[in-house]
Amino acid sequence: MKKKISKTPNEESLKQLDIEKDKRTDDGTFLTTNHGLKINDNQNSLKTGERGGTLIEDFILREKIHHFDHERIPERIVHARGSAAHGVFELYESIGQYTKAKLFNEVGVQTPVFVRFSTVAGSRGSTDLARDVRGFSVKFYTSEGNYDIVGNNMPIFFIQDAIKFPDLVHAVKPEPHNEIPQAASAHDTFWDFISLMPESMHMIMWVMSDRALPRSFRMMEGFGVHTFRLINENGESHFVKFHWKPLLGVHSVAWDEAQKISGKNSDFHRQDLWDAINTGAFPEWELGVQIIPEADEHNFEFDLLDPTKLIPEEIIPVQRIGKMTLNRNPDNFFAETEQVAFNPGHLISGVDITNDPLLQGRLFSYSDTQLSRLGTHNFQELPINRPIVPVHNNQRDGHMRHTINTGRVSYEPNTLGGGCPFQAKAAEGGFTSFPEKIESNKIRGRSKSFFDHFSQATLFFNSQSNAEKNHLTDALCFELGKVETIAIRERMIKMLTYIDKGLAAAVAIYLGLNIPKQINPINGSFPADANLEDYKPVIIKSSLDSSSALSMENTVKDTIKTRKIAFLVAEGVNEKSLEAVKAILEAEGAVVELVAPKLGSIMSDTDVEFSILKSFLTTASVLYDAVYVPGGINSVAALAGEPDAVHFLNEAFKHCKPIAADEDALQVIEETYFYKKLPKEFTEEAALTTGIVISNDYNTLGTLFAKAIAMHRFWDREKPEKVPA
Repeated sequence: MKKKISKTPNEESLKQLDIEKDKRTDDGTFLTTNHGLKINDNQNSLKTGERGGTLIEDFILREKIHHFDHERIPERIVHARGSAAHGVFELYESIGQYTKAKLFNEVGVQTPVFVRFSTVAGSRGSTDLARDVRGFSVKFYTSEGNYDIVGNNMPIFFIQDAIKFPDLVHAVKPEPHNEIPQAASAHDTFWDFISLMPESMHMIMWVMSDRALPRSFRMMEGFGVHTFRLINENGESHFVKFHWKPLLGVHSVAWDEAQKISGKNSDFHRQDLWDAINTGAFPEWELGVQIIPEADEHNFEFDLLDPTKLIPEEIIPVQRIGKMTLNRNPDNFFAETEQVAFNPGHLISGVDITNDPLLQGRLFSYSDTQLSRLGTHNFQELPINRPIVPVHNNQRDGHMRHTINTGRVSYEPNTLGGGCPFQAKAAEGGFTSFPEKIESNKIRGRSKSFFDHFSQATLFFNSQSNAEKNHLTDALCFELGKVETIAIRERMIKMLTYIDKGLAAAVAIYLGLNIPKQINPINGSFPADANLEDYKPVIIKSSLDSSSALSMENTVKDTIKTRKIAFLVAEGVNEKSLEAVKAILEAEGAVVELVAPKLGSIMSDTDVEFSILKSFLTTASVLYDAVYVPGGINSVAALAGEPDAVHFLNEAFKHCKPIAADEDALQVIEETYFYKKLPKEFTEEAALTTGIVISNDYNTLGTLFAKAIAMHRFWDREKPEKVPA
């Protein structure tokens, strides 16, 4: 007879829990910590008051971010695909009245920097041309220690509180059941999250705009995103926003072009940066600051500590105080680009953090991430992370320790080591936090001043040119067109209604959905299904109708430096037609490449030999900024009969690029789809209006072509004159 085995109470309890779990629906489960504690508020970290600092005792925040930071080894969870370069920063103008930091006081001193650019959502092996935010992080190796401005190419972010960062990234990453799609936000989980987070709508406008498709890292802005503090010698505080302004202007590519570049050269941005530095065309940005007195903290219609808001430049102009030049490529990609470790908490005396709840969480997250990714707290001793000033502290040992410390003292205070190292007084450069007065209850929540989610989204949309608005609308149609769940699409249309009724209608029509009813943009109530009941936005209108700095239409358009121009050639090309225009463009800093039906070499009409390194098989129009067709009877005849050459031109026209041709090469242009759309007379006015330059006067042709290239794109030809290519 078998002995009956009695079950323990714990086994019975577990069985009962399983039974209860089977009975529950998805609507009946509760959020819990990893040890089973039910979570009451998953929207806000624990703070000292609504606008106070995040408390380190928030074990829910720490557990959530700690788990998130360690989900991937060793690749970065976000910003995995990066490119970097060394350079210098030189201050133009001291701002000593605002900060005691030597970096911002010593005019003319060249401070070494290391800058890493990156996409955010994709893996290390993804494409450079994904529609995405771009990381823009700068490490200054200053005489007071390393200082990091850890930023992006967009001045705001998706969320207001760091506790939502894991949710955001989980939503945008490939869906966990099938790991699809890679480096793309056009899928259900991302838009499901966004449709329930109205605070994200301002950032969505930026990500759906052309800012998410930069022509080059060298042609995009950088932002510190958060509001920081500057502290001067008197202990006075000012708020500051950091900006990087590219001297080449802010330019983008078209979405169709981006998709094709991903197939032709997925390393497009990485190679562009490397080649520019390698050829001496050093990328340059000016550092700008928006400085706000402490007394003006609450004098805006938005909250300075809200990371989903920017300060319009019409309200606080950007003061340019110095220039950064990147002049050296890394010697070893892994040792430098991969192992560099940034942290917004890497500060210098005279710069301090604020109570921005996203920034506060990042201070913990970055350190924790480096520990996971690089395997040790000693990551600061890696050559790329090591400061140029000596490090003196009593921290020793640990995994991968590089420094060989001598002596018997590893503590402080001490007498056996002569008391060294000593604490530095504030007057000696010792870091001191701003003594902000705090009188608040400990809560989970956020200030009502954070609840305006649409005014700046509307401001951004209203500030765009017509072409940019069209691109943004098309991007939303594309992204939401990939969403399979109709309810998510419908929620997003409601969200868009609060930004612009016309935008919402255009997207709704494309998606085959009903256009939402008219909603009062000032006093309308927010849809009940859009978010938690106690988290409804406040609907207000910005005092600005538009801001010129938000449109790339208003960027620098006076240079063609480093622009890549394709010259389409074949046997018998007219040497003078080629060399004259080439000389004019190269004199202004452009890069000319000859593209022919095959590789090797060709002979000109004067028996001059030209090397051919690019063919229609190995390159494409999407990799160039403009196209020129020189003359030459035999060359023109060969190109006119070459379908790939005609396609090259059609595609360049479709993407609104400048196109030039020797008048003797009109036979090639006549084979294109767009020839019938050209003006009857090729005047200077027509050339600078349409971006099409045709002439037999090479000086005139080259000069007008250079002006057209500087204008970047001719977007007006895009919508009404779509070209099959």
